[in-house]
Amino acid sequence: MADEQLDEKNLNAEEAGAEDLGARVQVLEEQLAAAKDQSLRTAAELQNIRRRAEQDVEKAHKFALEKFAGDLLPVVDSLERGLELSSADDETIKPMREGIELTLKMFHDTLKRYNLEAVDPHGEPFNAEHHQAMAMQESAEVEPNSVLKVFQKGYLLNGRLLRPAMVVVSKAPAAPQPSIDEKA
Repeated sequence: MADEQLDEKNLNAEEAGAEDLGARVQVLEEQLAAAKDQSLRTAAELQNIRRRAEQDVEKAHKFALEKFAGDLLPVVDSLERGLELSSADDETIKPMREGIELTLKMFHDTLKRYNLEAVDPHGEPFNAEHHQAMAMQESAEVEPNSVLKVFQKGYLLNGRLLRPAMVVVSKAPAAPQPSIDEKA
């Protein structure tokens, strides 16, 4: 009888140990699943950080010239204004005009090489993303909201607005007001 009790105790101890072992295995499996999930999340976050860093470096390369290009635009504007204000027919300044034209052409070629594109919207519809309206003027010759005059060209650097074009925008002519004689 003592042997039977001993066998029963050992059997109960083994069953309890097996249940305890099963519970430990389940806890460890849950911990392993959580660790795998955390590892996957960490790897994904690392990949996102790497991709964002690559994009930031690409943007830095693409727009590194933004401030420098912005500082050069007034020089281009001055050369263009000088050509506009000088007479092409005046023989005394013809060599100077040719020099300015060549310098301006070199400037434009250089700007184009670095993906700086002029926005000269004369006659185009007004686009608030690329144009800054300085004034509105009535016009029967063109559709309303068209650019009548460009005060200053705008520029895009790699497709991003560097400076808006300053423009005069057309509006529909006002309807003639009836005179006092017509009202009576």
